[in-house]
Amino acid sequence: MRVGVPREIKPDEYRVGLTPAAVREYVAHGHEVSVETGAGDGAGYSDALYKRAGAKIAATAKAVFATADLIVKVKEPQPPEWARLTDRHILFTYLHLAPDPAQADGLLASGCAAIAYETVTDAHGGLPLLAPMSEVAGRIAVFSAGETLLKHNGGMGLLISGVPGVPPARVLVLGGGVVGMNAARMAAGLGAEVVIVERSIPRMRELDNMFQGRILTRYSTQHAVEEEILKADLVIGAVLTAGASAPTMIRKADLSRMKPGSVLVDVSIDQGGCFETSRPTTHKDPTYTVDGVVHYCVANMPGAAPRTSSEALVHATLPFGLQLADHGLDALKTNRHLAKGLNVLKGEVTHPAVAEALGKPFVDAYGAWA
Repeated sequence: MRVGVPREIKPDEYRVGLTPAAVREYVAHGHEVSVETGAGDGAGYSDALYKRAGAKIAATAKAVFATADLIVKVKEPQPPEWARLTDRHILFTYLHLAPDPAQADGLLASGCAAIAYETVTDAHGGLPLLAPMSEVAGRIAVFSAGETLLKHNGGMGLLISGVPGVPPARVLVLGGGVVGMNAARMAAGLGAEVVIVERSIPRMRELDNMFQGRILTRYSTQHAVEEEILKADLVIGAVLTAGASAPTMIRKADLSRMKPGSVLVDVSIDQGGCFETSRPTTHKDPTYTVDGVVHYCVANMPGAAPRTSSEALVHATLPFGLQLADHGLDALKTNRHLAKGLNVLKGEVTHPAVAEALGKPFVDAYGAWA
């Protein structure tokens, strides 16, 4: 199969869909790989490294889309890319369609098969292609929040770790999944006081055992959230419903009761955000303030560490991508977990949570193959 890797064009996005090592694996499977010139520069991979791995270097994105059957990316396609997709393309990337009807319409109009990293599953009920970026985002969230808490960045002027005789920041993590666990790990490691609000009692037991009492856990109720945000200096939103819009955990009316200069970090922003006042921001302009509370809502947090993020992502996506390259859409017939990633096919929405969020009909393409 002909595999294409275009350069990411979302603002401040420096990750790349395939590393040179991954290209070498595709070539070893007998596939032809085209990489747009400069696609790997932001992550430290030169065109020369890709050529050495066996890739062809394409002068433009247009050339990549024109020749490739399988398009491997990182972030959701942007409008110029929608126009280049056709019904012969398989698109393999993050999509996050639930809060993005314009993108959904663009993909539906193209007729392509769009497989979303974030809804591919595993045998344990996890999301294996979302997990590596969740790990990175959870860790970056704490570093970014710590910077945002400083006075010159709009925060209250609090050092997240404190110093002897001065208490550290109190960090509230909403959600104890992969993002939440990694955020809690980093915050606790810096000496912060950490509380995780989580709705799964078995998961709370896991977290309690994992952290050996170093963090506090609370069962997620509206009362618990309202009580904890009044104490928090920093809140990290890390909730997720696969394929669907993120639930709203903090409403605008809550902000006026929070500490002035406290910080909200919305790691769920790709799925619409879990704070009512969230809106996507960029690494160049990452924050804004509402009712005295600073919001950090960068939509591609792992993009700040493109070398680490690209390698971690490709390690997870490579086995699935090779199956698609080797077998095309027939790979979905034999791999039910990969089939769960199919969000769009031939102008139809094929994931139930995505269809519900967008208000569109759901077509069960997987059911026909199961």
